[in-house]
Amino acid sequence: MKTRAHLIISGRVQGVGFRWFVYDVATSLGLGGWTKNLRNGSVEAVFEGERAIIEAAINHCHEGPRLAVVSDIDLDWSEKPEGLAGFDIKY
Repeated sequence: MKTRAHLIISGRVQGVGFRWFVYDVATSLGLGGWTKNLRNGSVEAVFEGERAIIEAAINHCHEGPRLAVVSDIDLDWSEKPEGLAGFDIKY
């Protein structure tokens, strides 16, 4: 069953390639969605797909790229995905 996860990732997550990391993880797992930097220094991401696969992507986000330091991930689940195809980096 398809589902949707909305994440706000906090910590040292901007200026370290975090959006590209999220993009690589999502595309390698076949997830739809997007990611973008927020003005407060956090990174926002939306994943759509099978819950178990999204959970694997979230586990990767807890680690992040080499220079990142993730302090928190605020996570909201929704059982109503929008049907996003592909994964984008928003600016």
